[in-house]
Amino acid sequence: MPKAVALLVAAGSGERLGASGPKAFVTLAGRPMLEWSVAALRAAGLSEIVVALPEGEAAPDGCAGVPGGATRSASVRAALAAAGEGDVVVHDAARPLVEPALFTAALAALEGADAAVAAAQATDTIKEAGPDHRVTATLDRSRLWAIQTPQAFRRSVLERALDVGDDVLAQATDDAWLVERAGGSVVVVPSTPANFKVTTPHDLTVAELLLSSRSSG
Repeated sequence: MPKAVALLVAAGSGERLGASGPKAFVTLAGRPMLEWSVAALRAAGLSEIVVALPEGEAAPDGCAGVPGGATRSASVRAALAAAGEGDVVVHDAARPLVEPALFTAALAALEGADAAVAAAQATDTIKEAGPDHRVTATLDRSRLWAIQTPQAFRRSVLERALDVGDDVLAQATDDAWLVERAGGSVVVVPSTPANFKVTTPHDLTVAELLLSSRSSG
């Protein structure tokens, strides 16, 4: 695998989770949530990991830490500035069930694109509705993907995409959008709904069960 660095976004507050502290440091199946992603990154051969952290928290052993920004992409920009050379893979610490193979698949997909994003194809019927909840369209789900992380980038492309004002960063729900906005090419790397983001107490319960089962197996 070409040289690559990993940026782990772990600066979220955990407010929607109902946690008493930062979400990435909530104990999940016996360890802080972010350490599941660190283990998966290392299993994929990514040894340089920079973690964007909430105030007052320290990075796991063997990882570099930087203070997180006011927005998600601001945290990515801060972590990238502290990272070494190579392609870049960005992952949310709130996706602790990620499989190592997904990191390598995303990086491999850069051979034909500026960025590659893990995503699960939509299986439900998707409808578009206005503010009044009145349906305006039924979308073709065969063309729709629920975007996840990891997301992999050619380093120079990500640097250019992040070189924008904080107002633009605040609009970005993922870093691939910034690449798209700058005219870069983005490809989808098929994933599954199992790589879900822990956002609610229900998500945390499900992740606990699945990771506990994985550890005991």
